[in-house]
Amino acid sequence: MDAIRKQATKLREQVAKQQQAVFKQFGGGGYGGSDNVITDEAELQQHQKLEKLFISTRASKHFQRDIVRGVEGYIVTGSKQVEIGTKLSDDSRKYGVENTCTSGNTLSKAALNYGRARSQMEKERGNLLKALGTQVAEPLRSMVMGAPLEDARHLAQRYDRMRQEAEAQAIEVSKRQAKVRESTGNADGALKLEASEAKLQELKSNMAILGKEAATAMTAVEAQQQRLTLQRLIAMVESERTYHHRILQILDQLEGEMVTERQRIEASPSPAVDNSMPPPPSYEEINGVFASQTYDGSTDSMGYFLGEVTHSYQAESDVELNLSVGDYVVVRKVSNNGWAEGECKGKAGWFPFGYIERRERVLASKIAEVL
Repeated sequence: MDAIRKQATKLREQVAKQQQAVFKQFGGGGYGGSDNVITDEAELQQHQKLEKLFISTRASKHFQRDIVRGVEGYIVTGSKQVEIGTKLSDDSRKYGVENTCTSGNTLSKAALNYGRARSQMEKERGNLLKALGTQVAEPLRSMVMGAPLEDARHLAQRYDRMRQEAEAQAIEVSKRQAKVRESTGNADGALKLEASEAKLQELKSNMAILGKEAATAMTAVEAQQQRLTLQRLIAMVESERTYHHRILQILDQLEGEMVTERQRIEASPSPAVDNSMPPPPSYEEINGVFASQTYDGSTDSMGYFLGEVTHSYQAESDVELNLSVGDYVVVRKVSNNGWAEGECKGKAGWFPFGYIERRERVLASKIAEVL
């Protein structure tokens, strides 16, 4: 008889394990790794809801962390690009201020415009990086590390531990029920069964309360995660859109300035020398006749002034002076017939006065080139 009872007990345990295996799919891979379930329908639904919420909030947390890491990496790289772009802006401005060319100052102007535009673009990039940090990375980082998510997860974990305890107690109740059936009239066994059942009911009641509390907290966290992450993604898109729109405006303005200057140069004809102009005087006349003449309004009170060549001129005689755009000439005489006499790069001669423009301020390095 004892052998039969032992065999029956072993059979019941095997059946219980098989029942637990049937419901294992509801508990496996969850937030607490529980393999057993309570076969109450309402409790089962509560458990499944919490498991889904746990998985959802965990995935959202990882996504938020990925966004933060991506934005932080973008900020580090962008800060280096701002540094490089600012250096390029400074170099362009320096060239534009300190240098001109014999063929004109077009490149100097372009360098100044480019330096100004580049500085504006790097400022806009800096504003973008700042916005990404304050409007995207910081709010998401705060939520990833925040208390609401952790508190909700702790509640869910407490529920899972209590559920495992209830499952163990349910198995204990099943064993005691079997013993009572086998030993009819055993008062002590009946008392123990009653106590086990009471404890199980208490655990299930507490578990239901804790499950609802955990589900409410997890649902609130999930909604907050979804809402905040979407808001930060939109803020990131808006910040980048504003940045690229502003950059496009700066580049359009810069291109317009450069194209206009190029068109002005290409379309600007050289002032034609009037065919009726008499040829320039010889140097004998320069040193003789013209040296004693006064030309009304032809030169300033000092007698000499500096002029910048605005149009190239090719000398047609020995007494004329070759000119290239951007050259500076010391003008010593201006005649009434449209010719001027002066010195450029160590050479003296006549040239059409309309090919130069008077300059009041010239870099010292340019004056040295004239002499």
